Formats: sequence, structure tokens, C-alpha cells
Amino acid sequence: MKSEQQSVFCNQINSKPFDESKIDQSLTQRRNANYKPNFWKYDFLQSLKSQYFEGKYKIEAQKLKEEVLCILAEIVNPLSKLELIDSINKMSLSHLFEKEIMLSLQDMEYAKKYSSSEMDLYSTALHFRIFRQYGYNVPQDVFLSYMDEMGEQFEVDANMDPKTMVQLFEASHLALEDENMLDGARIFCNKNLKSSTNIIPLHWMVEWYNARRQISKQENEARESNLKLLQLAKLNFNIIQAEHQKDLADILRWWRKVGLIENVSFSRDRIVESFLWSVGVAFEPQHSHFRNWLTKAITFIIVIDDIYDIYGNFHELQIFTNAVVSWDPREVEQLPSCMKTCFWKLYDTTNDVALAIQQQKGWKLPVSIYLQKVWAEFCKALLVEAKWDSEGYTPTFCEYLDNGWKSSGGPVLSLHVLFGLAQDLSQVNDFLENEQDLVYYSSLIIRLCNDLETSTAELERGDVSSSILCYMRKADVKEDVAREHIKDMVMETWKKMNKHSIENNSSSLRPLMKYIMNIARVTHFIYQNGDGFGVQDGETRQQILSSLVQPLPLM
Repeated sequence: MKSEQQSVFCNQINSKPFDESKIDQSLTQRRNANYKPNFWKYDFLQSLKSQYFEGKYKIEAQKLKEEVLCILAEIVNPLSKLELIDSINKMSLSHLFEKEIMLSLQDMEYAKKYSSSEMDLYSTALHFRIFRQYGYNVPQDVFLSYMDEMGEQFEVDANMDPKTMVQLFEASHLALEDENMLDGARIFCNKNLKSSTNIIPLHWMVEWYNARRQISKQENEARESNLKLLQLAKLNFNIIQAEHQKDLADILRWWRKVGLIENVSFSRDRIVESFLWSVGVAFEPQHSHFRNWLTKAITFIIVIDDIYDIYGNFHELQIFTNAVVSWDPREVEQLPSCMKTCFWKLYDTTNDVALAIQQQKGWKLPVSIYLQKVWAEFCKALLVEAKWDSEGYTPTFCEYLDNGWKSSGGPVLSLHVLFGLAQDLSQVNDFLENEQDLVYYSSLIIRLCNDLETSTAELERGDVSSSILCYMRKADVKEDVAREHIKDMVMETWKKMNKHSIENNSSSLRPLMKYIMNIARVTHFIYQNGDGFGVQDGETRQQILSSLVQPLPLM
């Protein structure tokens, strides 16, 4: 990672040398995070059989798609067309109309003809959000007529209709750095929207996770003009869910066969949640192989993280790290059985995934070498945290962040996205050369969101570091102030990702960039109201049921 990326929030990093004499190499007492055992019945999940695999449903969906295309083509009014595009996106249908949506936006010639004086605030905010979402660099000045003379605060009625308020709130989250008008819009909406602190903007949401709720909402508000769209959305949801059920059954068979979790009883058995994460990154039916590969990576991130956080003493973790760095199974012979098993399974699975990628894509690129290196960097970052823990050393805020984005697992996920979803080797090379900033930003969001929801539990079991604690010590502030600062950092990081996306709008890498940003979106869901991996019976469970188990009733 480039040095400027590592210093985004840290102007200077002063590392304190570690005192090896403080590390107790003979430590054998194991900690326990008291994670609850997995409660999903694998036999039940593997038994799920959907009727929507039948060809007649795909034929019906194609017919409905053509009817919706006709509706989209017939709409002349720009606002009505944007509202239809917005509905298509919200109900996870955009992958069916990608080309048509882009052509519609181009035909509107937004940059040349847009005039905020001709639209009300609702229309202005919707135009701004949709066009920025698709990479158009719309200026924030479209909101200028709604600002005070200083251009700092919104001068509009706080009792405006909720639809307009929500649209403005959503638009404000596509801000870039130093766009004060949009900051003002967000602050205004946060003050006036009820329960705004619990709202996650659409731009930060996982499209597929949100689809079912949006379909139900649209059904309650159904108009004659969008009944065909609603029928397509419900049928498409069920067809894709059937594909996901098949993928889930495949990954559960692998999980049983690999036999890892039986050897690491202290760790979280979260294969179903890991699959849900992969669905959130790329839900489209053509990406089954990718979901399989990414789910495997996520399960190993969880188990390895638990080995470093809970099980291993520092001497054992050094050996484990060296084995991953050298990629040599002989290095782990002196380790406890569970750590040996974990390494062997990681070694075999990584090599199998690399071979599968090469065979499917016809690449001669040594994928296994790239994957091994990113696993090595992940383990080295976890070892740094273990070293801090062994010494009782609290790192500086900048030390913590410089290491924390690597230990988040984000780079591991991103590399699997790159190899799993890139169309050709030129995309791979271009991404590795030019898109490292985006990997850093999404990884940082994983780290910050994780800390916001898991730091209390980690402190209770003896972990000494989190971004919250490090900032409390750095700035000499209380926990609530530190938490607000971390939330502000999340916001600023999203602004950087927004800018990166707009600056690379014409790039062939734009689809890959969307999937990397989806990693951050899944993170917001997983850690929205607690630890979605550590605790299974919360919103994650309901999302699994609604996304993977229960089909929608057709109209």
C-alpha cells in the first residue's frame, strides 16, 4: 500500500519498539470468548428446494423484463424516468437494465441541461443522487438556492414533507470531501428526521439485503404504472434466491467435508453468515463460483482471527505466521493440533481456489502466489496485535490504524473479488496498479465499524486495543466523544470512496470497484446493531431467513 494511503488519518507514525522480555513465551492458559454454538440446522438448509429453478419462471421473467423496458422507453418526463430508475435499483433489478439505464441518463444530458431553478428540492435531490450514483460529477451547487447567504446552512422548512426530507438525506451521503453544502444538508436532515441516528443511507446499504423490504414497500404504494415492475421484482427475487439456495447447499457440503470447525471448538462456526456476506458482495446469479470462493475465504478469516485473538500464545502465533509467510506445512509440526489443522486446511483450500480460478478463466497467472501473500499480510497484521496484547502495550492511534486496515481482512476479501470477478488479466493488472486506494478505504471501514460494535466485548475478555480506546488516549476524551470521532472517520472515508468512484467513471474497472465498495456495505449491515458474526440471533438471522430461505408470494 502506498505511503499516502497509510497516512490518510495519520500525519506521522511513531512506533514504539517492543520489549521481547515482557512476552511470556510459556503462556498456555487459553482465553474463551464464549461464542454461542452455531444454531443453523445444516440438513434443513441443504434440503431447501425451490420451484423457481423451473424454466417457465425464467421465461415469464424475460417477458416481464421486456414489458418494463417498453415502459422505461416510453417515459418522457425526466423526473418520472428517474423515479422508475430509482425503483429498479431499490428492488435489485439494475443488473437487468444496466445498458438501458446508462443510455437513459446519457440521453437526459444532465450536465448540460440541468437547472435547479426549474425543480423543487425533492426533484433536485433525486437527480443529484441518481446521477452521482452512476458516476456523474454533479456539482453540489445545485443546492445553492436552498442555502443561506454564507452557503453553510439549509434555509428550508423543517416541516417539509417526509419524502423530500428523506431524498435530501440520501443525496447528502454521496458527498465528496469538503462539500460543505452537502454536509449542511446531512446535518439538517439528521436534526429533523425522526430516529435519523438509526438510519443507514441507501448508498451504504447492500442492494440485495434491502430488496425484499423495498419490494414490500413498493407493493403497499403500488400504482398501475409500476405493477409490471413489481411482478418482475418478486419473480426475479425468487429466481435468484433459488440460485443462492443451491450455492449454500454446495458450500455446506464443503464445510462438512473440510472438517475444520470440529478442531477449533473455541472459534465461531459461521459458515451461513459467511455465505450471506458473499451474497451481499455479488448477488447476481452468474457469480456462483465467486460466492463459493469468497465464502471459503471469509470462514478462514473468522477462524484465524479467533486463533490470534483467543487461542494462541505469542510463541505459537509467531510459528503460525512464519508458516503462512513461507507457505510451508512443515513449519507447523510443533503447534497444537487445532492450529496445525487450520494451517493445513487453509493451505489446501487456497491452492484449490487458485487452481479453480485459473481453470475457469484460462489464466496462466500464478493466482496461488498472490493469495498466499495476502494471507501472509493478514497474519502478520494479526501478529502485531498479538504482540501488543502480550506486552500490555496500547498503540498510538496512528499505529493502530496503520495495522488495523490490514488485520480487518479487507485486503483478503478484495483480492478474492479481483480474481473472482475480473473478466481478463488486463483488468487484474490495471486494478493492482491503480485501485489500491479503494482497497484501503473499504478495509478501513471494516476496521472502524467492527470496533464500534465489538470493542466493549473485546475489552471484557482482555484485548487492549481498538480505535476507540486508542483515540480516547490520544485525545484525552471520553468514550462517547471517541465514538463520534470514529463515526466521522467512517463518513470521511466514504467521501473518499465516492470521489474515487467518480474520478474513475469511464474506467473498465468500474464494475470491480462497485464490488469492492460492496464489502464496505456488507460491513455496515453486519455491525449495524452489534456483532453480526459473534451473535447469530439478531438481524443477521432474520436477513438469512428473508434472503435465503423464504420466497416472496407472487401477485
